Amino acid sequence: MKRPNAIQYLGYVFGRRLPAEFRDWVRNDLAGPGAIRRHMIRYAIPPFLVLAPFWLLPASFYVHLEMTAPIYIWSLLMALALNKVWRRHRLAQHGLDANLVDELNRQKNAHIHDAYIAKYGPRPEEAKWQANSSPF
Repeated sequence: MKRPNAIQYLGYVFGRRLPAEFRDWVRNDLAGPGAIRRHMIRYAIPPFLVLAPFWLLPASFYVHLEMTAPIYIWSLLMALALNKVWRRHRLAQHGLDANLVDELNRQKNAHIHDAYIAKYGPRPEEAKWQANSSPF
């Protein structure tokens, strides 16, 4: 699997599209093991850099904490809440199937779906639209 160089990777982190030769790497990065962890780390760094200068102001520890912690925690919560939406967008941006976001979850829970099919039969065709976790 070919990896992007540092300049390409920085562009990728900030939203640029990588060339088609990196599709396997992008697929693994956005839908492979550890994708949520990588997403959260990428989205934890910018608010930290924005809020860090507030710690240089003359104030007590508690004032610094009260100024920065709520904003930082909220940004992390929003990154976690929107991680699937963003990863779907990035997959589509690179010409990949957006439903790959749920691939690991489907593999992990395949035995549950197999047990359901064994007990109740296959799901009806009109339930196909519920097979993906897209909120849109």
